[in-house]
Amino acid sequence: MGEFLAKTDGNASVVRLARAVRTRTPGAGAEVNPDRLRNSDRVAELIAQARGEKPSAVRELGLAAVESWQAFVTRRGNTKPSVDGPVTILFTDLVGFSTWALGAGDDAVLALLGEVNRASEEIIARRGGTVTKYLGDGLMAVFRDGTDAIEAAHEAGLAVSAITLDGYRPALRAGLHTGEPRAVGDDFLGVDVNIAARVADAASAGEVLATEATLACTDETKYIKRRRRFRAKGTPKDLVVYAVFPRYDDVADDV
Repeated sequence: MGEFLAKTDGNASVVRLARAVRTRTPGAGAEVNPDRLRNSDRVAELIAQARGEKPSAVRELGLAAVESWQAFVTRRGNTKPSVDGPVTILFTDLVGFSTWALGAGDDAVLALLGEVNRASEEIIARRGGTVTKYLGDGLMAVFRDGTDAIEAAHEAGLAVSAITLDGYRPALRAGLHTGEPRAVGDDFLGVDVNIAARVADAASAGEVLATEATLACTDETKYIKRRRRFRAKGTPKDLVVYAVFPRYDDVADDV
């Protein structure tokens, strides 16, 4: 039976049929913005790496379920605030997620992403932010208030670090930048968005990085800030970035 299933799974006709089913599931159609990364894209990449590039009907049908789920969670972020002034842009993602996911299995990956998204969404909403899109193992959100954005980033990091799945404890990192991105449909685009994403990429596990522009619109006395050496493609050469920590005592700034 095992040999039969293995042969059927790789049968070209069966794979074509499974792929056709997948391309017709919600979230896989042409109406999805191609610029928007989805959890299923990341999961597809991980499955391909783990199982090789050999065509698989099981893989195609598994991705159909992932894409249907992702279509649902993406639609939850379609309400955006008006953009009549600056907003603070937050990007988050999980450090080391890809390595863990390769051996965890599809069900565990989906379960973890669901928990992380729910924890992050709740905190972001409570702090007055709006999730604009999901990015595989992370998300993008916007806030009218820079202080709320920083607080949300730290609180989300703590909440995510409290999640455990089969002994695995995820670690979130975050990057923030304040500017005036361009609203396109239910998304935001532009240099300011790119800067925030690059800042997040530079953060370590559990770390929140924020640009000088974000700190300038907050009460900086509430935070300990440490300047970070930063250089990334597509960002201004004079961009100043800080690691930001909530101030819980009278420790002096270490700038």
